[in-house]
Amino acid sequence: MPLRQKYLLECCTDSVESSINAQKGKADRLELCSNLIIGGTTPTLALFKRVRETVDIPIHVLIRPRFGDFLYSLHELNIIIKEIDMFRDAGADGIVIGCLNADGELAVSELKELIAHAGAMRITLHRAFDMCKSPFKAMEEAKELGIHNILTSGQQSSCLKGIDLLRQLSKEANGSISIIAGAGIDEAAVRTLLEETSITSFHMSGKRIVESEMRFRNPHVSMGIPGMSEYEIWRTDAGEISAVRKRLDETLPN
Repeated sequence: MPLRQKYLLECCTDSVESSINAQKGKADRLELCSNLIIGGTTPTLALFKRVRETVDIPIHVLIRPRFGDFLYSLHELNIIIKEIDMFRDAGADGIVIGCLNADGELAVSELKELIAHAGAMRITLHRAFDMCKSPFKAMEEAKELGIHNILTSGQQSSCLKGIDLLRQLSKEANGSISIIAGAGIDEAAVRTLLEETSITSFHMSGKRIVESEMRFRNPHVSMGIPGMSEYEIWRTDAGEISAVRKRLDETLPN
């Protein structure tokens, strides 16, 4: 009788509330960050500790010092190393990292140094992979570096648009490194990916907009991103996570 294939569902969160909802929806793991609205940056240690106190599923921490590209200065790399050390010592289960050279290739020597600080933590190569020039070469380099997972949308704006590359990457990896599909993951997208690829790991935020409870609102000042409301909060919805979990569990063989 074949073994039951376990599908992994990771939820990206940037608050305690979202992390609690992700666990309620039966996510297997968190990717914890700050500022998810700009693609995510490194969370504070205080946020990590509070989330660690409130959930009991594994937490992988995004290490990304700023918004923008993945070509980092020596100062930024020094910050990244210190943050890896900090979250390792705080008990994080994994880190999510990535950096590129100016030519679009994976910055192998820099990644090697970062990984040397990770200790026993699991390593995910984040969507710097989606910005690289040579995805199959980068995947082989990631394997050689001892990286465990690659988070990718197939180098497109969504996982469904990148499904052809996702299919090829998963086939080429053949279990030697985990390909985690992300960007636009919901129940419908997962159904398509399960039907058309061999991918078994999925990454989602399951976010919905929650209206601020502020009653007084100054319409003349913006403290955030131009064109976006000051009074809307992105928060993981437990129901969105649960719907994907249900789809994955129903796909398992009896």
